Amino acid sequence: MDLNKAQLIGRLTRDPEQKSIPSGEIVTTFSVATGFTWKDKAGQKQEKTEFHNIVAWRKLAEICGQYLKKGSKVYIEGRLATRNWEDQSGVKKYRTEIIADNMIMLEGRGARATAAPAPAKPAVEQVAATPSEQQEEEVNIEDIPF
Repeated sequence: MDLNKAQLIGRLTRDPEQKSIPSGEIVTTFSVATGFTWKDKAGQKQEKTEFHNIVAWRKLAEICGQYLKKGSKVYIEGRLATRNWEDQSGVKKYRTEIIADNMIMLEGRGARATAAPAPAKPAVEQVAATPSEQQEEEVNIEDIPF
């Protein structure tokens, strides 16, 4: 039995890039940073950040391109894949990516890391209900159909 599964929780390092390939499928790429902290032998706090290349296809690609922004906190689940190619000078290059199968936005729409102020909410006038409006209709147990 084989298993190729990656799970990350981190923040986008850049806005997603969405493209359509010649077959018509949509692909979205972005990068997620994850942090790791530990104490060394001297008791000093150490930190390391890893950067992960993410690729989403089809409907998930559309959703990622539409809703994710730089700084968004996300959960990504997928599989590792390494592609290789030769650059213009003939040097073989490699890139390891996570092909996303699932994405969960971990912050609400208003919690994005953008500098834009939230739109002002219109003032809503609250009117107290009259005593006759506050009375609820009594429910008879025999009227319930189950």
